[in-house]
Amino acid sequence: MKLTQYSDLGLRLTMYLALRQGEPVTIGEASERLAVSKNHLVKVSHQLTCAGLIESIRGRNGGVRLAMPPEQLTVEQVLRATEDNFDLVECLGGANTCVIAGACKLAAALEDAREAFFASLRQVSMADLVKNGRTLERSLLPQEAVTRIAVKRAPKRVRT
Repeated sequence: MKLTQYSDLGLRLTMYLALRQGEPVTIGEASERLAVSKNHLVKVSHQLTCAGLIESIRGRNGGVRLAMPPEQLTVEQVLRATEDNFDLVECLGGANTCVIAGACKLAAALEDAREAFFASLRQVSMADLVKNGRTLERSLLPQEAVTRIAVKRAPKRVRT
């Protein structure tokens, strides 16, 4: 199974919003900090807003923020809002033309695996994913800022 880039962006956006602790973030800022296309992030943001996972705030100090505390938003919720199909094989979907579907045990095994996947992700919240907030924040800084911080922290050379 492979998740789409759309879901990846949804997860990254919700993690970034969790880092910002309820403070509204513009899509422009988020796209710059996450180094992703603003147009793609607008679409993802709209989908997450429609799903009720983030909220959009209009006005001068507007932006988007999580619609709930990060402890209550799970990875499963974000994936279910951004992926449209988790049917791993044809027989798990609606249009099944597989001739061995009635006798095959593959569908049941894959259904169990899919449910275990979601059960695991149901236990992981956005708060869990951003516990190392400082490290994540540093990785989100523009490259020039990372360089400035590294230079400031570099040990002073002692001339002899």
